[in-house]
Amino acid sequence: MSLQSLYTKVLDGHRPSDGEIRYLIELPDERLPELLACAHGLRRAHFGNKVSLCAIINAKSGTCSENCSFCAQSGHHGGESPEYPLLPPEQIVEGGKKARAEGATRFGVVSSGKVVGNADMAGYVEAIRGLVAIGIVPDISPGILEADQLRALKQAGLQGYHHNLETSASFFPKMCTTHAYEDDVRAVQSGLDAGLYVCSGGIFGIGESWDDRVELALLLAKLGVPSVPMNFLNPIPGTPLENQPVLTPEEALRIVAIYRFLLPDRALRICGGRPTVFGEERKGELLESGASGLMIGDYLTTSGNETTSDLQQIEAAGLVPEGD
Repeated sequence: MSLQSLYTKVLDGHRPSDGEIRYLIELPDERLPELLACAHGLRRAHFGNKVSLCAIINAKSGTCSENCSFCAQSGHHGGESPEYPLLPPEQIVEGGKKARAEGATRFGVVSSGKVVGNADMAGYVEAIRGLVAIGIVPDISPGILEADQLRALKQAGLQGYHHNLETSASFFPKMCTTHAYEDDVRAVQSGLDAGLYVCSGGIFGIGESWDDRVELALLLAKLGVPSVPMNFLNPIPGTPLENQPVLTPEEALRIVAIYRFLLPDRALRICGGRPTVFGEERKGELLESGASGLMIGDYLTTSGNETTSDLQQIEAAGLVPEGD
């Protein structure tokens, strides 16, 4: 087996076997640049020289009913997180205007909590209509939506539904016990059944194994999820994972590259934890590792990179933002 032959196999539309996946995982560190180059080739084959830019707004923050160990917004932990109800629709739309001016083509309305009540639904509908009116693609991440809620939001102009699976079914109970993994899978399937652009991925560096990472990727492939956000743990004081070691840039890059081999035609969006893992010096390497998109601006409760710097890195890599 050779890396080049495996690259050609995936380029021709075939998925790697279990043995080939293990080969990529165990490839020596000195061959990481070669792995990244192949992943970047697969990315260019499916996405050309375009980089998709998205942004989010923390539209409802804190006191979440779920106990996800990595999250500062959980009401079960002592993590530092702002607490406020759903923002007024006009404030959400203003956030969308700012994101659009900075180059984002998609804008996610992200809210803490598992379920959505009627009062918040009315606010989401109005916000989605406002985002459509300003010319940015509206996405939403409010927890687990029912089929009738998805239909109402789609009717208002919603295009994307975001709901992360976070990790493998095998590892999930170690991260969250307040709801079942199957609930999240059903939420993703409901979004797909509603005809929405579903964004579902995970968070890495939470103590999961390579088997967990592969299990998640293969499930996302099986479900047919078109967009996969890739987050890296930024340990938050007060959460159960506050002392978890941060991934090295090399391991994070290998994760992205292997996900490109496993999900060659899916959008891989690098989101939370990017500044923590890569800093300012090495963030450009992501653009040559198989990633096809970046989240710009701030994250839910932590700061992101300067958008101007991200745009400079995109240009330096010979790529252009989607929509240019």
